[in-house]
Formats: sequence, C-alpha cells, structure tokens
Amino acid sequence: MTKPVIARPIIALTTDFGLSDHFVGVMKGVILGIQPAAQLIDISHGVQPYDIADGAFTIAQAYRYFPKKTIHVVVVDPGVGSARRPLLAEMAGQYFVAPDNGVLSMILAREPTARVRHITNERYFLHPVSRTFHGRDVFSPVAAHLAAGVTPAQFGTRIEDHIRATFDEPTLTGKHTWTGAILKADHFGNLATNFHVDQFPSVRTHAFALKVGLQSVTRLALTFSECAAGELFVVVGSSGYIEVAASEGSAAQALGCGPGSPVELTIY
Repeated sequence: MTKPVIARPIIALTTDFGLSDHFVGVMKGVILGIQPAAQLIDISHGVQPYDIADGAFTIAQAYRYFPKKTIHVVVVDPGVGSARRPLLAEMAGQYFVAPDNGVLSMILAREPTARVRHITNERYFLHPVSRTFHGRDVFSPVAAHLAAGVTPAQFGTRIEDHIRATFDEPTLTGKHTWTGAILKADHFGNLATNFHVDQFPSVRTHAFALKVGLQSVTRLALTFSECAAGELFVVVGSSGYIEVAASEGSAAQALGCGPGSPVELTIY
C-alpha cells in the first residue's frame, strides 16, 4: 500500500543580507532547529541593502507563485532594534513574517482581506534577543514555530495601523503626464518603473515618452531582441511593470539611474 505524501511546510526567505556573510545560513539553522521538516527556499538575498522599496517589489513579484500556506520571511530591516514592530500577516492563503516598515505594502495593496498581527509573544523568540539581528532571533524562530503548528493568534493580537508605504503609486502631474520612480534595477540592468501596464494600457497603442535621467525613451518593444545592440527601449516586463532596457546592455549603466530615481511618463 502506498503511503500518503505528507506535505512539508515551506519557508521562503527574502533578505538584503547577501551571501558572503553567515547571516542567511544562521537563519536557516535556527529554523531547522525548531522545525526540521521545513523546506527552505531562497527567493533572493540580493535586495539592495536597506532598500525597503526593493524588498517590497521583490516579494510582491514572487509570492503568488508559491503554494498555499507558504511562510515568507522578509527581512529588509534598517530599523532593527528600534521601536518598529515585528509583524505576522495572513494574506493570499500564505503567511508573511516581516518588520513593520512598509516592506509588505505592495502585497497589502493587492490583498484587502489581509489579517495582520503585531508579534508580541516572546516565548517564540530566541533569547537573548540581539538588537542587530532580528532575522535570527525574532523572524526565523517565529516562522519555524508557525510551520510547527503554532496558530497565528498565539503570536499576538491583530492590528490595523501597520505601515502602508506608497512608493509604487505614480502621481498625476499634468494633463497627460505622470511622475513615478524606478522600483528595481535587475541583474541585467533593466529598470522596472512603478508604472503598471494595467494602469497605463495606452502605452501599447499611443505615442509616449518615458523620461529617465536625462533621456526620453519613446520606443516600445515586445521582446528584447527587436532592437539594435545598445538601443534604449521600453518593454512590459513579466511582472506587468513598464521597464526601460538596453538591448544586450544595461539601461541602469547607460542612464546612470537606479532604485528611487524619478521617471516621468507622458502619453500623447
């Protein structure tokens, strides 16, 4: 008789810790020490240091592709050790353990039925709690205990006043012009803006100018191979955000821009 397959809990990690130090490995060790059956998945440890918007963009593009009940640990935490709160959020059928600094804002904007808790039950922390490494002492053990069967309500009470950052919302600054920002410069140097094609579908049918740095980009391409080497163009990325790219090159280097740089979109 075939034994039933027992699903192992998935814990996915997103941080700005990089891979050259011990931080990520220690977090994994803490989790496995509490819940040895956990499957550990690395989404990214290459979030730009201290860049909450970059972390928010990264996790917002990834979470929808994970199974229900996945536990996400998101640690981009420049306020570690301060009065900022640790959170446990339930949304989209998954769990998110993260600091209350806006790093979950893009997901919260999509998931209006989210339930968010302030983690206050120190029984589920490692002790003593460091002022500089809550990824190890707070977020990892909470995620592991959650994976081991502790219910969300045991970690703390629900709150409504958690931080909701608005870095992904463009502003109308003219009759046909919007001001936004670069959310992400990826490994290839493509610049993802906070203009989503669902909000600006007419870029596919109307003339436009996307001003980035000192240049205006006016060409829309369907694929990266349509343009000559080094040519700057606009493409709708896999996440649905409008991106600036350079064929076989880096738009970030060509334009001298990166996360947080302003952009301006005019549709004629």
